[in-house]
Formats: sequence, C-alpha cells, structure tokens
Amino acid sequence: MNSKITVNLVAEIWQRASRFLVFALGLAMFVSTTYAQTAGGTQIVNQASATYEDGAGNNYSTVSNTVTITVANVSGLRITPDAGTHASIVPGEQNVLYSFRVTNIGNFSDQVRFLASGQSIILTGSASLSRAVIDVNTSGTIDAGDTDILGNAADVLSAAMLQNGFIDVLVEVDVDAGASPGSTVNVQLGDAASGAPTYDNQAADTSANEVRTVSTVSVNGLREARGDISATVDTDALVQLNLTYPTGPVALGSNITYGWEVCNNGLRPANAITLAGAPAGSNSGVFIFAPIPVGTSLATGQTFPAGTLYTVSPIATAPTAATWTTSPPAQLSDVTRVAFNVGASVGIAACSTPINMAVTITTADATLDIVQIGDVFATNTVAGQITDQSGDSVANAGDGNATFDEGNQPGNVDGDGIPVITTLIRIGSVLIGPSASPTAVGPTDSNDDYTNLSVNTGIAGVAFGGSTTAAGTVVFRNTIRNTGNANDTFVISRQSAPASFTVEVSVDGGLTYTVLTTNTVSLAVNFGADADILVRVTAPAGQSVLTAYPSVIRATSTITPAAFNETIDRLYTGALRMTKSYTVVNSTGVGGATDAVPGAVIAYTIGYTNITSTGGTGNGTLTLSNIVITEDGNAAPNTWGATTTHIVGSAADTGGGSITGDSAGSSLLVDTIPTLAPQAGGAFSFQRTIN
Repeated sequence: MNSKITVNLVAEIWQRASRFLVFALGLAMFVSTTYAQTAGGTQIVNQASATYEDGAGNNYSTVSNTVTITVANVSGLRITPDAGTHASIVPGEQNVLYSFRVTNIGNFSDQVRFLASGQSIILTGSASLSRAVIDVNTSGTIDAGDTDILGNAADVLSAAMLQNGFIDVLVEVDVDAGASPGSTVNVQLGDAASGAPTYDNQAADTSANEVRTVSTVSVNGLREARGDISATVDTDALVQLNLTYPTGPVALGSNITYGWEVCNNGLRPANAITLAGAPAGSNSGVFIFAPIPVGTSLATGQTFPAGTLYTVSPIATAPTAATWTTSPPAQLSDVTRVAFNVGASVGIAACSTPINMAVTITTADATLDIVQIGDVFATNTVAGQITDQSGDSVANAGDGNATFDEGNQPGNVDGDGIPVITTLIRIGSVLIGPSASPTAVGPTDSNDDYTNLSVNTGIAGVAFGGSTTAAGTVVFRNTIRNTGNANDTFVISRQSAPASFTVEVSVDGGLTYTVLTTNTVSLAVNFGADADILVRVTAPAGQSVLTAYPSVIRATSTITPAAFNETIDRLYTGALRMTKSYTVVNSTGVGGATDAVPGAVIAYTIGYTNITSTGGTGNGTLTLSNIVITEDGNAAPNTWGATTTHIVGSAADTGGGSITGDSAGSSLLVDTIPTLAPQAGGAFSFQRTIN
C-alpha cells in the first residue's frame, strides 16, 4: 500500500535549538541592543508536532520529545547622559545639580556599586563637589532620605533594580567665584574607558572611579558604564555697587554724603526684583539698599528720585524681607534703610544715574567710625537673585547668589563686601579728681581740686612744732573721666611733690606700682567712662607735724596732648591740732590778782581744730570722728590732780563735745566730740582750785 505522509513542522526544532546554543555561547560578547531581552532564568520549552495522512485518507498527528533551555543571567549597565550638557552657570553659583540616570540593561535584577568617599565621581573645572546622592524618592532634588555617595566612608550599594529598572543620581556642585567665563565644569559618573561614544556596558576592570554592577551570577561578569555632563561658565549680569564717601575725619554733628551708583559689568542685563513688603506699583525694580549707619540718622531737607522707599525694619532684617513705605516716617531718626529704585533693568556695560544720600552724625563717641556697606539686588537669567556690596573691586566678588550683608553693624560684617569707613574728628578731654568725683572743683578751678588724708604713724605724742618720728604712707584713690569724644589713653604724671617724698601710681588696683619722677604711666579709658588709679605717697621721718604736704597729679590726653587736668593729693602729718592755755583768778587777797596762790582758781582751756583744708565742691575732705580729749591730772607728767580741786560745773565745750568727770573730787575729765569737719574746732575748758 502506498502512503503519502505530509509533515507540517510547526517549529523547526533542531534548527532553532542550534541557533539558541550559538547565542548562549556568544554571551561573553554581549552588548546592549535595542530589543527587549528575555529575563534570566526564563525556561524556553520547545516540542515539535506533526500531522500526516495515509493513502487511505486517514489523518494522524504526533509530537516530538520536549527540549527545555534556561536563559542565562546577563549583566548590563547604562549611565546617561553621555556628553550631556547643563544650562549655563555663573561664577560663584551654588548648589548646581547634575542629574544622571543609571539603568539596569541586564536581563535580571541587580544592584550598582558606588565606591567609598565619592570616588565614583570625577569633577573637572573651577568648582567643588558639595553633595552627591542616590535620589531615592526620584524628586529631582536632594532630600533628607537620599543616600549619600560623596561622604560615604564605605562603598554604597544601590537598592535592587529590576530588569530595565533605574536609579537617578544627583551631584551638587559649587562653582568657584573666580571661574573663568567660557570655561567648563564637567561631572563624570564612572570611568569606563572604552565603548565610545556611550561608554556603556563595559567589562568592569575595578578601576579607581568605577560605577559597576554587583551580582556575580551572570555569565558575562561585572559590568561598568560612564556618563558625563558639562556646563559652560557664562558671563552673566555682573552688578557692582560703587560708593563714594568722605574718608574723614569729619566733625561730630556734621553730615556725611554718600554717592550710590550701580554698574553692570556683565554680558546680560540685570533685571528687576519684586519686594513683597513694598506697596504695589512701587515694589518692582533694581534696588540699591542704603543702610543708615550706626551713629547717624537720615539728614533732613533731602530730595530723592521718584520710587524711593523707606523702612524702619531692623537692619538685621534682609532688605527683601523688610516692610517698605513710599514716604518716610514722621521721625527721620526711625529710618533704618533707604531703597533707591534705579529702573526695571541695568543694561550691559551700563550704569545707573548717581544718587546722593546724606546722614547726620548723631553719636557723641568719635571712637565709633561711621561704617557703611550697602547692597544692590537684581535678577539675572541664569542664577536668579544676585547681589553685590559697596567697596568691591570686582563685581559680585565673593557674594554668591541670594546673599545678604548685614550692612552697618560693627563686628557683624559677613565678608560679602568691603565696608567703607568715615573717621570722625577725635578730641581729647579729661578730668581727674577725688575718688568717684572727677568733676570736683577746688577753691579756684578744676585743677586744684583735692583729696586730703593723714598719716597715722610717727605723730603720736608729738606736739605741734615737733617732727614725725617715723615714715608714713597714705594711699589716695583718684578717678579719671574721659570727657573727650573718643576712646583715649591718658598719661599720668607727677607735676610736683615735697622734696624727699616718694610718689607712686597703680593702674591695676594696687597689684603693681610705678614711681612717678620723670616716669609716667599710661591708662586707656573708653569714651565717657571712668577709671580709678591709686596714688601712694610716702613721707620720710622728720617732717613737721600738723602740716600739709601736697602732691600734684596730672592726666594728659594722647589724642589732644594740650588737654590735661590736675588734682592734689594732700598728705597731712596729723589733722587735729590741740593748744592748751590757762588763766589764774586770785580772789584770796594774798598776792596779786593773777598769782597762783592756794585758794586761787586756774581755768584750763584746750583749743582743738581740724586743720585740713576745705573749699570748692566734690573734694575729698577729711572729717575727723570719734575724737576723745582726755585730761588726767594724775597721769605723768601731770600733777594737777593732787595739787588742785575740781570746781563742779566748770567743765564746758564750745564745740558741742560731751564731757564726763565734771564731779566733786574728780581729777579725770573726758571730752568726746563725734565729728569735726575741716577747719572746724572748739574749746574744752574746766576750772581747778589750788590746794
């Protein structure tokens, strides 16, 4: 029987199998293709079927055996862009983001390794890396939850990426302020050296700046790739605020006139900003912000261009955040800053019309130089808000973008600009006087005010007319007041002193002393402040008791050497002088009327005086206190206790002292005087009958 068999091969089993085997053997030469890859681990199952018939018209079917092939894991990596470009940047621009996409072009889920310490990133050009992260939430911005790949101490592995999955990498760059226009700043992620122009999916060679896959189960091993982006440094709008001013010194109470001018030294216009805190219709333009310096107020009688704004907001408030008005407040002294609107833009190589602003010096302290540093705010086409400060020799030098200088706060200049300083005329003036009383005036003027003190050594038992038996030292405290208009340093000198006396001065509270002969001592005293000095005067033995010995101390300004003041430190060798006298009244009939015969009456008088000087106002006078005068008739050398009898009721004191012992049979009388002012005195008297 003849049979005719028609075989319909649904699949060319062995032909296709042999093709797949050839493909599998060639995986080591795998390169990225444009068609979708079959996922690794996928099983390819193949079974042929056939139908046939016999010559009798019978139909039959059959199948072949089954062939199963598992698709191998193939690693693949792509980083884009390649030779990419970024929008133009400008010198000093901060936080410039370069965005890369890293894609798994293998056929199974894999990770990517970024080397420790940011080594997977290569930066060339005048810039520095500030941050680099895996953009975990794909926001396109660097957020708190992103994975750091710049400051990482160890290698960072990305999350697993499915086949054709990707991660985004953000690299942030700060452009150097001195970057040259026309130069480029290039960021390269990875360092694959072959595979131009894309440099994708190359065999990893563990080079120094690699970005590579992680899995080792692929048939083609680890793969690396590279992407790069370049940005051109552009010459943008470059605004410079020129400021003219007097360097000084100028007088207190006078005016300082500042001249303001904005110039655009760039190749693009400087355009308007909008002040949210200014009235509508007056809030848009290129603005000069001119602070009112500390120690001054806005001068009266000035006319400013239309569109000028005023604020009383604190000077520490950014000018773009201040509240502005089109008219000044009723009190010009309340104005903290003036804003001059120079127009909607400042063109290329153009300057605004100069504007003058005068301020009146209100400070009384000429030490405080008048410091001015202004701002100009505008926008440009690349970096957004720009600012520059007065005094810069280069437009925008060191300023960056969207920065603000605190203006005229001493000690609080942030370095964006160079403050300009107007010095004031400094006049030295000084007063020196008694402790806490530098304004004291003596009997004639402020140069003979005085402090009186007495020694308490070498004077005991020495009556008036005698000499001290030991040396005596007194320490005077004098106060110096800076009455000039600036901080000053004063020279302290001895103008006169008694011969053989030693005069020393201390400016550190007595820790150290300097002998004043031809020597002098310097003492710095701030404007309007007081400072104390100690003057130690030593009198040698042999000086007349109950005598005044003046030393003249002078303080001289170093700002104005002709300005000085003097005070007298007057040492006394005892301050209480007592003089005893007597009279005899003889009514016995024996002898003359003043003969001291038994029965006659002796009237004793002790005159006492505080011999220290007085006069003037505010001086350091010496008031004596707790004075006790004792009359003891039985204490040697006295003998009147045994030779006379007290007359009761005879004791008296014209100075108001309180007397005890005025009683029958008394030979001891005590007179107590609570206080005795300078040049004040009295007389203590009592009577005795001669036995």
